[in-house]
Amino acid sequence: MGDDTTMSTESHRGAFGDYGGEERAFIDRTFREKIVLVGVSLPSGSVEETDAALDELSALVDTAGADAVARLVQRRESPDPATFIGKGKVAEVRSESDLHDADTVVFDDELSPAQQANLVKMLGRTAIDRTAVILDIFAQNAHSQEGKAQVELALLRYRLPRLKSTKRFSQQGGGIGTRGPGETQLEVDRRRIERRIHKLESQLRTVAGHRRTQSKQRRRTSNRAVAIVGYTNAGKSTLLNRLTDAGVLTEDRLFATLDAATRKLALPGGEKVFLTDTVGFVRKLPHQLVQAFKSTLDVVIDADLLVHVVDASAADPQGQIYAVQEVLNEIGASDIPQLVVFNKIDIADEPAALLRAYEGSLSVSAVTGEGSEELLNAIADRLAIMNTVVNVVVPFGRGDIIAELHRSGQVLSEQATDQGMKYRARLDEFSVGRLSEFVVDSEGSQ
Repeated sequence: MGDDTTMSTESHRGAFGDYGGEERAFIDRTFREKIVLVGVSLPSGSVEETDAALDELSALVDTAGADAVARLVQRRESPDPATFIGKGKVAEVRSESDLHDADTVVFDDELSPAQQANLVKMLGRTAIDRTAVILDIFAQNAHSQEGKAQVELALLRYRLPRLKSTKRFSQQGGGIGTRGPGETQLEVDRRRIERRIHKLESQLRTVAGHRRTQSKQRRRTSNRAVAIVGYTNAGKSTLLNRLTDAGVLTEDRLFATLDAATRKLALPGGEKVFLTDTVGFVRKLPHQLVQAFKSTLDVVIDADLLVHVVDASAADPQGQIYAVQEVLNEIGASDIPQLVVFNKIDIADEPAALLRAYEGSLSVSAVTGEGSEELLNAIADRLAIMNTVVNVVVPFGRGDIIAELHRSGQVLSEQATDQGMKYRARLDEFSVGRLSEFVVDSEGSQ
């Protein structure tokens, strides 16, 4: 490629992945960039899987506000340490990018800082990876103060090792106890970002503390916690609206929901539970985002039951299930009971095959409401299994205890005795402990 390999990216208008400067990590879209996608098929995967991943990457790029104009796929035994794809493939990617006058090249796999720097130099244009695109989308979609802080933290963690070295120096003069003639701009930038990271981490720890306090308060009310999890755009927010009339914003695009929304849900037996919608997951979800959204994802870890919503109309529903499971494993929520729910059956081709593949799963349409009653009954049944059936004798005149009993659990029968009203009720362990002085015997979990 000769001297052209040192061509400056300034000849291209692409700023995709620049994140809008030092302080704010949110992007203004003044035009739709042209993007070339690059995927690598390694022995651990197939070309078909790589193509499917590029289809999703194309959708991510579109969500971010750009247009994928071409894609290239390479088979390799292992990634090239310097460029991920090797010099020959870099030349081909550059040629394709020049042909389409592309602004940016996006790689489906995460690039190391060194690989990214080499590719920018050799391609003569911005080169970023899937992680940067997802971070970009999150930056555009964050609305709450917590969401913005989480996204900024993830962006800064991503940018820190990618800071470019310059020969500029700060205005700090040299002297005894100082580092020579002054710090390089790189050192100044790095220190400023590290300070900001520490501040954001502190803010989010405070938020996490508030969430734990709220969780404890909810526990004291004996209301169970149910979290809706699933792949992005699986219809989680629409399902929350269907079940609770929550009025949560829903859009047919990736990562429309970043902020957790919690609503009370009344189950068929009268029990009330807290139902929470959560941020959607995706294949190769950046580790920086999982860590940054830890406080939000605590609602998943603290849940009694996970309603795992799957888009039954997706090209690869099982692949999406595996991707969600990977994230659940990473945050320590893999042991929480799950109820798999296949959504969008009104437009799915073969939902019956999916139901057979996952025993105990259900099918619904959050849009039409089909299957909603069955889902509510299934949630109630799953939670009931976790409860204990007890006999409780409440002295006459203790209406407060009777009200507490009805509020905390499910009353199965009642009868008057000489000692007071005897109730057979299904209660969780917290309620059993709180009403222990009135419990006469326990029948165990039923």
